[in-house]
Amino acid sequence: MSAYKDEDPRIHGIKTRIRVVPNFPKPGIMFQDITTLLLDPKAFKDTIDLFIERYKGKNISVVAGIEARGFIFGPPIALAIGAKFVPLRKPRKLPGEVIFEEYTLEYGKDRLEMHVGAVEPGEHALVVDDLIATGGTLCAAINLLERVGAEVVECACVIELPDLQGRERLNGTPLYVLLESH
Repeated sequence: MSAYKDEDPRIHGIKTRIRVVPNFPKPGIMFQDITTLLLDPKAFKDTIDLFIERYKGKNISVVAGIEARGFIFGPPIALAIGAKFVPLRKPRKLPGEVIFEEYTLEYGKDRLEMHVGAVEPGEHALVVDDLIATGGTLCAAINLLERVGAEVVECACVIELPDLQGRERLNGTPLYVLLESH
């Protein structure tokens, strides 16, 4: 499911505010830079509003944001829909007891961590990040939340890189994106 397929008029304004940086952080990568979107208050608000409109009244109790850019979009969505925000962090960033999920990167491994007790069994969770590429990070987030008994209702991203087929790796968890980049 995607907002761009619904032809919402706000999508064009959002898309034009995302800068594409060739060969960053390494040759061959076309980096989708959302920092330029954040500089335009209307486009940033439209982005948040599209997510709020989709998730308001859907009985979501947890918005889990993936470090780092999921921390930009997740909290305003959580506040607007009356859910708590749970940060899913990179290793050794959270004090206290954590639960973690490891995942494979192109060159090595990484992991996401969450505070023990932040999410209770039976809670309905939304996972938020800025972009889905291969789907590895979103899969780790889904696995982490499901291990503590949450039901992941959907994943939400501003941008999808469909050529990398990350959506297919989500094992049936619905994905909602605002736009695609090829």
